[in-house]
Amino acid sequence: MFLGHFAVALAAKKAAPKSSLGTMVAACQALDLLWPILVLAGIESFRIDPGNTALTPLAFDSYPWSHSLLGTLVLGVVFGWFVAWWGGGLRSGVVAGSVVASHWLLDYVTHRPDLQWAPWLEQRVGLGLWNAPAAAIAVEGGLYLLGAGLYVATTRARDRIGSVGLWAFLALLAVLYAVNLSSPPPPNTQAVAVVALAIWIFVAWAAWVDRHRERSRLRRD
Repeated sequence: MFLGHFAVALAAKKAAPKSSLGTMVAACQALDLLWPILVLAGIESFRIDPGNTALTPLAFDSYPWSHSLLGTLVLGVVFGWFVAWWGGGLRSGVVAGSVVASHWLLDYVTHRPDLQWAPWLEQRVGLGLWNAPAAAIAVEGGLYLLGAGLYVATTRARDRIGSVGLWAFLALLAVLYAVNLSSPPPPNTQAVAVVALAIWIFVAWAAWVDRHRERSRLRRD
């Protein structure tokens, strides 16, 4: 998943209106923000294997810390606690932690069986929706439209940045998803890990845009 994770972050604004969209984007991508660091450190690994699934040439052989269910739940609790402690309050903390956990659930739907329950358990699970491209794209696209729609309905722009910045953010995510689907396999695993770190840009962008938006009049009433 890519757009699907961002969809959850966008929709979460409705459940936790006091939280920044940047916080929720960091939550929805927390596993993938940790993953490239562990890959570059040699702790986790993957291969470039065209045909591994119909939609991605990446074979995730070992990512037991960043993408196991137990690792996800621990990260969700820590992330949610931090959000609540930093001033977001209990509601925002619970929502943020749940958004972190949603990453594993969406990956479970799309990935082939490569997700572990815990780092020390070898059993791998995954429903493999990526092997049904039309269905996978429809599901992910539908989630993205729903999440974006909820965010737009929940907030309104206070200025031009809040409007243009948001639509540019949403459009770029969609373009990157389309480009990724049509691009040739990447040259090497290190390049993939380094590029994956660029997700931090979207965390900062989302936080910037959200500062220029406010709860819609309907929501405040």
